[in-house]
Order: sequence, then C-alpha cells, then structure tokens
Amino acid sequence: MMRLRRNKLMSLLLLTVLLLSACGNDDGLLDSPIKETGFVLGTVVNLSVYDEGKEAAVSGAFDLISDWEAVLSDEVATSEVSAINKNAGKEPVKVSEPVFNLVKEAIHYGELSNGGFDVTTGPLTNLWRIGYDDARKPSQAEIDDTLPIVDYTKIELDETNQTVYLPSENMELDLGGIAKGFIADEVVKYFDAEDVTTAIIDLGGNVYVKGNRPSGEEWTVGVQNPYLGRGQLLGRIRASDLSVVTSGIYERYLEVDGEQYHHILDPKTGYPYDNEIAGVTIVSETSVAGDALSTSVFSLGLDDGLALIETLEDVEAVFVTKDKRIVLSSGLTNQFEVLNENFETNES
Repeated sequence: MMRLRRNKLMSLLLLTVLLLSACGNDDGLLDSPIKETGFVLGTVVNLSVYDEGKEAAVSGAFDLISDWEAVLSDEVATSEVSAINKNAGKEPVKVSEPVFNLVKEAIHYGELSNGGFDVTTGPLTNLWRIGYDDARKPSQAEIDDTLPIVDYTKIELDETNQTVYLPSENMELDLGGIAKGFIADEVVKYFDAEDVTTAIIDLGGNVYVKGNRPSGEEWTVGVQNPYLGRGQLLGRIRASDLSVVTSGIYERYLEVDGEQYHHILDPKTGYPYDNEIAGVTIVSETSVAGDALSTSVFSLGLDDGLALIETLEDVEAVFVTKDKRIVLSSGLTNQFEVLNENFETNES
C-alpha cells in the first residue's frame, strides 16, 4: 500500500483511548459516539465524534483524509510528492502552499535531530522493505550505493516560486514520517470549522483527543506494553486537546539469521538505529510535531532525546528502554500512571 504508513503504521506502543463508562451531562453530547472506521493512508483510521447531529462531519473528515492522501502519497502517480520525485535531478516542481510548508517543516525536524529525521530516506526504506512481504536485508554494496542520495540538506526550496527540487537522480521525498501528523491536524481544523467539540481522531496510532469526555473529565490515553499482546497496557495519561504519537522497534521488524532489524533506519549508516530505546511516545499540541519528534528523539537516543524534549515548549515524552525502564520528561512526572509493576520509572 502507500508509503505514508512506513514509520508509524504499526508502531511499538499502540495507543488506545480508554473509553471509561460515564454518562454525558453536557448539552448536545452523546454517551456513545458517532463512529466511522475505514482503511485510509495504508492503515485503519477511526473517527469518533460525541457531538449530536455531526454524522456529515465524520464522513467529511474521511473525504478530507482521502484528499490529502492523493496529494502526499508517492504511490499515487498524480500526487505532488510523486511529481517531485519523478523530476529528481531534472527540474524544480511547483507545489501547493501546504506541501511546500510541510517539506519546510520536515527539513526543520531534520535540523533539530541532527539528521536523525530525514525526509529523503525513501530509497533506503525501499531497500529493506520492512513491514512488507518482500522485506530483506540488503547487501552492504546496495546500502553504500544508496546512502549518497539520502540527505535532506540537499533539498532545494524556492520560496518565491514555491518549488521543491531534489538535485540528485533517484533521490526521493518520503513524507511518511510526518504526513499522518499533518493530516490529523487538518482533521482537527476541519472539526473546529464544523463545530465539533468532542472527538477522538485515530490515524493508525496517531491519536488526537479533542475536548473532554462527555462526563467533563479528560480522556485517558493508554500506552500498550511493547512486550505483551495488544490491549495489555504499560501505562496511561490523561489528556485533552492533545496529540499522542509513538515510534518503536518491536511491532515491525525483519529477522535474518537470528538477528532482528527494526524499521527505524539511520540515514547515516543505512541500518536500524541501535540504542537503548524500545519506544518513545510524544505528547504535543499538534500531531505533526508528535509525528516528526517521535522519530527524531528515537534517533538521538535516550539522553540526547530527553534533552531535546526538555528544550521544547508544550511537548512531553515517555521513553521505554530495552531494560524495561520508563523515563518521563519533566512535565509528565506527575501525569503518567504506570499500570505494570515490571517497569520502573524515573519517579520511583
């Protein structure tokens, strides 16, 4: 299916909004939501709206998601991203303002992560194909041949003409690490315009909780234990008007000769990142930030990733290490509830 799913389709810590039973007491809100599920962006998308009479808004949001998929997916031949890739090494491509700004934002997160988040990793992920039936470990020669064209700093943007240019032939733009976050934020804006006050937006693991529960309490967002089956929670956090996005290593991987290779690839080496992190969850005001930062801080490792989070406003993080420690950024130390006694936290 489409490449938008590569970095976050089936992430390590699958996020679950815990719908604790409660009777709604606000005028115009439903106890049970208007809910629609569909397969879009290469993943299962769930939209739940608690405002009465907003069936059309839910359907309209799915139309909006499909429209953005047609713009941002490089597997849609007529998309703007496909046009950029087809003209790599040939000529700049004029794009719409949202696409131009999204590429700029992707470059920003590349700079913020010292290249750990790289929007040009398409050729590299194409070699490994982790998450697909034809996944394989590429040869060192293949990796060496590919690495020179994986470099976000080579992207040329022309603000005046609003063009994007990839100067090397076979270079590819892959917005998979940031596009779902962007689209989730667009759904939030759409719901605002449609006077939707209370909703859960779940784009295959990119979760945004809008407003409060019908009871007036904050939503409870659960983080799954990466070592157990789906639905087994590691912990939970209360949130309202916030995005929660996760990246991790155990949900999608390739095993070769007894060694596991997860899907989060280092654009400098061509191999999966090898550090102490098993997964990281980002809590932020926008989903596009959560999407990009979940990969960015993973690439930096625990200490540098945590240090980066502490410099950012309105962003928090939950790190899970391979030795079963939970490390929380300062803003979550009294907000995250651990549900599994086998994990230690930096609170204890």
